[in-house]
This record gives sequence, C-alpha cells and structure tokens, in this order.
Amino acid sequence: METAPFTEPTTEYWQEILPTSEATSAPWQYGYPARLPDSRILKLPIRALNANEAVASLIINQAAIDVTAKLGAFLADVVRPFNPDVIVGLPTLGLSLAPIIAQSLGHKRYVPLGYSCKFWYTDWLSTDVSSITSPSGEKKLYLDPNQVLLIKGKRVMIIDDAVSSGKTLDASWDFLEVVGCEIVGCGVVMKQGSRWQGALGEERAKKVCWVFECPLLRRVEAGWDIRE
Repeated sequence: METAPFTEPTTEYWQEILPTSEATSAPWQYGYPARLPDSRILKLPIRALNANEAVASLIINQAAIDVTAKLGAFLADVVRPFNPDVIVGLPTLGLSLAPIIAQSLGHKRYVPLGYSCKFWYTDWLSTDVSSITSPSGEKKLYLDPNQVLLIKGKRVMIIDDAVSSGKTLDASWDFLEVVGCEIVGCGVVMKQGSRWQGALGEERAKKVCWVFECPLLRRVEAGWDIRE
C-alpha cells in the first residue's frame, strides 16, 4: 500500500449539489458522496488525519452561496420542531448558518459566539474549547456581555456546521447553561461518526439534529472506506 494518502485540492468542492446518480460506493479516493434529505449528493473532499485515517470535510464558508443557502434551508427544517426563542451560532463555520436558520424561523436576529476577545469583553463570559480541526490546543470562546440579556432565560438552539468529537459542542453547551440559557438542542449540517455521543452524554445527544451523516474513514488499498 502507498504511504501517501489519497487527497487533492478542495478548490472545486462544495460548489454544486449533484444528482442522485453521482453517488458511488467505497472505496473512495478523493471525495465522499454525502446524501442530502432530497436524495441528491454533496461531494465532500477527504482529508487525511494521518496515513491510515481520514474525514470528509465541509468548509461551509467556502461553499457556493446557493449551496450554503440550501444546506441552511435543510437545517432550518430539522431545527424548526424545537421551537427555540433564540439561535446561537458557534464560530467559525456555524456563523455562516445561524443567520439563515434564524431568518427561516422568523427571528429578526441571532446571537454569535466568537473566538476574538474585544476589549470590553469579560473573562467570566468565556470558556476553553478544542475540536478535531484544531488539535494543536484549546481556544477561548467568548460571548459579548451586551448579548447576555438576549439569551438568559431563553430557549436556545445551538447551530454549528458539524459535530465530530463533540468537545466544542459540549463545552459550549456547558457555557451557555452557566450563562442561564435553556438549551433545547443543537443543529448541525454534518454528523460525523458517533464519538460525539460519548462526549455529550445520552441526554444531550438526543437533542442533536443534522442534515446528513458522514462516516469516519480508514485507509484501504484503493482509497478510503468506512471505519465508523
């Protein structure tokens, strides 16, 4: 088996939603065919974590505008039954989706969390987070003090692009509960594997909804196959 993983530049990925006929079976070499709720296909680039393991990637702020809008519409459909008072977007990529979801639900605004610490922020309105895409260390997640009254005591739906390890979501969930929110659920476009369920625990995991599922991948002779 070659030591170099099957990967390629991602410039042309996420630019169109493909017909159902574009679905292919494993092993996949460069792209994974994610099936959307309407049975069409969004091809995702495969990114190697190491020589033997990989994930399919969704960088929503690099997607075509109409693709982002369609994924946001799908996500709004699965979030709507939770009937949240407020949409809270997680950085960075959840912030591309949160305004679409909020507007679809008839909300005039949403509340963004961020990684940038403005000079008027306070340390108690922050928490440490880490994720599969930032393995080098933790980052701090901040809430603008001026936004606290918009979410305290409210039914909040967390929005992000994906859930994989569950570490970022779990830390964010804890943080928002400390602030005083009632978290009714979390909506993501991509559910990646199942490890996140252990990080969140059974009760929280039941409140997560998604648009499509994407497996974790393992290296085989001809490319990548499902490992979880």
